[in-house]
Amino acid sequence: MPIRTASAQWQGNLTEGAGTIRTGKGGLEGNYSFKSRFEEGEGTNPEELIGAAHAGCFSMAFSKALAEAGSPPTSVETTAKVHLDKTDAGMAVTRIELETVGQVPGIDEAQFTKLAETAKENCPISRLLAPGAQISLTARLVS
Repeated sequence: MPIRTASAQWQGNLTEGAGTIRTGKGGLEGNYSFKSRFEEGEGTNPEELIGAAHAGCFSMAFSKALAEAGSPPTSVETTAKVHLDKTDAGMAVTRIELETVGQVPGIDEAQFTKLAETAKENCPISRLLAPGAQISLTARLVS
């Protein structure tokens, strides 16, 4: 398997500096700053990138599980809400709320939910993050 890379560059001090985050193949690039991470400033932040990675990984794992169960999806759309909180040990990602909507012909709600939970537990990014962050899932089947 290939090794994936990403890089970040930062200039200045913590509160007034700024930087750029980019993926190795150049697919994503964004500016980030103290304000974009800890306030509501313009730009991206590491937590958004974790959320994008988690939503993407989950959507792929869920699509695979659905297809293997005989119900390939028309679409799966997932949002990840990443919570960065101050803890006694310092700042930490404490929880991630996955919200997914799937258009999946020929499946019932119970099977859809079961496969979504399995994908949540088994996607590589969930397995990476679960020891430190609580991961919840809301799954909605649409026609």
